[in-house]
Amino acid sequence: MSVPRWNPAVAPPLTVTRLLLELATEDRPGLRFDDRTWTWREHVEASARWAGWLAANRDPARPFHVGVLLDNVPDFSFLLGAAALGGAVVVGINPTRHGAELARDIDHTECQLLVTEEKYVEQLAATGLEWPAARLIVVDRADSIVAVEQAAPITDPVIPAEGDLMMLIFTSGTSGSPKAVKCTHRKIAGPGVNLADRFQLGPQDACYLSMPLFHSNAIMAGWGPAVAAGATMVLARKFSASGFLPDIRRYGCTYANYVGKPLAYVLATPEQPDDADNPLRVAFGNEGGNRDIELFAARFGCVVVDGFGSTEGGVNVGRTPDSPANSLGRPAPGVSIRNPVSNEECPTARFDANGVLLNADDAIGEIVNTTGAGSFEGYYRNDEADAERMRNGWYWSGDLAYADADGFYYFAGRSLDWLRVDGENFGAAPVERLLLRHPDVNLAAVYAVPAPDAGDDVMAALLLNPGATFDPEGFRSFLAAQPDLGSKWAPRFVVVTDELPQTATNKILKRVLATAGWRTADTVWWRPGRSATYVPFEPADRVRHEAEFERHGRADVLRR
Repeated sequence: MSVPRWNPAVAPPLTVTRLLLELATEDRPGLRFDDRTWTWREHVEASARWAGWLAANRDPARPFHVGVLLDNVPDFSFLLGAAALGGAVVVGINPTRHGAELARDIDHTECQLLVTEEKYVEQLAATGLEWPAARLIVVDRADSIVAVEQAAPITDPVIPAEGDLMMLIFTSGTSGSPKAVKCTHRKIAGPGVNLADRFQLGPQDACYLSMPLFHSNAIMAGWGPAVAAGATMVLARKFSASGFLPDIRRYGCTYANYVGKPLAYVLATPEQPDDADNPLRVAFGNEGGNRDIELFAARFGCVVVDGFGSTEGGVNVGRTPDSPANSLGRPAPGVSIRNPVSNEECPTARFDANGVLLNADDAIGEIVNTTGAGSFEGYYRNDEADAERMRNGWYWSGDLAYADADGFYYFAGRSLDWLRVDGENFGAAPVERLLLRHPDVNLAAVYAVPAPDAGDDVMAALLLNPGATFDPEGFRSFLAAQPDLGSKWAPRFVVVTDELPQTATNKILKRVLATAGWRTADTVWWRPGRSATYVPFEPADRVRHEAEFERHGRADVLRR
């Protein structure tokens, strides 16, 4: 295939098309997967063939949307390139969705072509959706491989504007149906260029991509920076805690991205004396625990940079060298914490001598961009959700926080992580941070369950470190020793589990935990009455506890 007339200068700077065209004649490694390597030239050529196949099989009367239901395999990267070169829009399909939910995602985003692999064919069939053979391709079937390899590649790229749509990425769907976030060329190329510059990534680097490519973290913090830097992308089909360090060493990876709890999972693997003997320079992501960030950096001899962000990208809060360990950092100009009812800016947080937040009701509010939408470009076919995000011309993030006297922000949870116990409001995140100090706790999720009389009780789901067991007296003593434990924060219920329900992007599904509540099949401990001592929550306790709802006229909340 010939590409000499593919001139990168014809494309606007902040487009993925421009970034790929600059690599179209490069013969250095561009993509590695298992034992195979593609040069950047070969990557662009493969993308051009895919673009040709998509163009030949599309319906011009319908949106040029291509559903991609794949693990992190090379064809996913080639399809992203095909969208950039051929004008298609990739729709990242979440493989953890099934049946009617999966059908809804595909239908809602108007996918007219679908690319998948054999392992997901039966899952697709169960949706009841019917696909003409010409518009469904299974990348690991011989006939599909031949069809793409024989497709006539496009020879002239479609030149997009920076604001043209390139991808639809679903939110995690931790509450309600996931929303499809519009991701333009600018929204993907911009962070890619910025992060490549920030971490001094270049052709000499190898970027480890183990987060799922259908999610924004993998695209904006992994794939985009690798393309912008002309670095080698190293794809892992799926994240594996035990496979992380061997892959880093095998492929010489200097950069890795993450979202959610991967740092904790890697830290839970057996420690070895030579863990720091590896090429990793930087791990960048978000939602890492403060303890995990510190331990990971020390154990593996790298820098861990944890940011704050979401798929929507409407607000910017960044850490600085002087940021306190538990803080998100300082906000960009125009970003503030607002009361969602009055729209007024929340007052500065006040603390007692032990660091307990004294004015949570007033100080905790929603992080808002008062200058407008930021990089939020809307949801696809969801005007109601757009209106909820953009109120009064401001972008409302749905993230709760409070600010100290020095202007540093502290995460208090999502808007759905708000608890009200005995008339006191507080967020789940500070309680989770405190529980993670316990030496036996690997992960902690805090959420509200209904209280018999009014408001909520605090429930915590704990995933313990390997070999650890729950010691109720030790847990009580641990809580009593925490000087900054709020008076209402101690969990009424504690469930110890072997696995926390999560999205494919390692975000804990609290709605699943809260729905089960104390009725979970896992072992539950509780503090009856005003006791500080944890005892097993027996079947007879459950009967008596649920009878209390009837006595207080709140039996209806148990049926919600």
